Amino acid sequence: CIRDRCNLKCVHCYAQAQDMEFKNELSTEEGKTLIDDLAAFGSPVMLFSGGEPTMRKDLPELAAYAREKGMRAVISTNGTLIDKPLAKKLKEVGLSYVGISLDGIRETNDRFRGMQGAFDAALRGLHNCQEEGIKVGLRFTINKQNVKDIPAIFDLLEKEKIPRICFYHLVYAGRGSKMVDEDLSLEESRQAVDLIMERTKELHKKGFPAEVLTVDNHCDGPYLYMKLLEENPERAAEVFELLSMNQGNSSGIGIGCVSWDGAVHADQFWRHHSFGNVRERPFSEIWTDLSDELMAGLKHRKPLIQARGDRCAKCKWFDVCNGNFRVRAEAVYGDVWADDPACYLTKEEIGYDEA
Repeated sequence: CIRDRCNLKCVHCYAQAQDMEFKNELSTEEGKTLIDDLAAFGSPVMLFSGGEPTMRKDLPELAAYAREKGMRAVISTNGTLIDKPLAKKLKEVGLSYVGISLDGIRETNDRFRGMQGAFDAALRGLHNCQEEGIKVGLRFTINKQNVKDIPAIFDLLEKEKIPRICFYHLVYAGRGSKMVDEDLSLEESRQAVDLIMERTKELHKKGFPAEVLTVDNHCDGPYLYMKLLEENPERAAEVFELLSMNQGNSSGIGIGCVSWDGAVHADQFWRHHSFGNVRERPFSEIWTDLSDELMAGLKHRKPLIQARGDRCAKCKWFDVCNGNFRVRAEAVYGDVWADDPACYLTKEEIGYDEA
């Protein structure tokens, strides 16, 4: 997260970004020092986010520096500020992917994003990236207010030839912590995932092989596997192998977040807990310091969850899910190691009575 400032005011923003200057942001040189450390630590990808990363004038310089150090550079943006010159510059520095947030079709998105015209501005930014040959994708956070727009979003993918979309389940953090009541019910979540799977299959049958991902609810993996087991056992076996390799939720393990001010978090949703600051210690040192109870717990979470959770403790899919999102458990139950309340698998599906 290289910028806490943002030109929009999204109701679900985990960074609680605002359109104002923050004086404590990492400087360009501090950013490069961080990149040096991350590259030496073996980090393969650097995702620049915010706030709104395109509000930092040195974004192209930092992205180019990450590329020079052997990392892939990608950004997560609302897309509204990507004009033709910026798109050209991002292409020149070797940016490999731009993820643009759209949370519905025009009216829904603009209400969610807090700015009239945000949808059209984001599409212009997307088109500018496409014209430069940068791979683009959409980011859509599912909730009760926009789930009805999922079919229209698939239509948009096809119409605009957008090769990738990530559907994010809601995580209760930042301004999103006030949206617990706007999250889908467990049954509605299943229905949404079913719809996403069906529309994805339809796209592929039409010869448009879009990459469609669901993110931030790791029970999606076992659910997809069980569905495929009925339809295509051979493909299901491949999916299970991939799920096993991925090992589920990686917060505090393979995924980390450095905020605009240098604070280190388990992921972008853990802004309320910092493990240290890169101005004081290198990221690589902070990340491997298990004297922090939460850091140690996230890296070795299974016994903690099995001791404190119920469904998770008895779940046969634990090793492909890794206990799902701990920050959601904390938000709802006040216990980091409790069950993730967003898991929609039934007791039968998790093998609860077999344990």
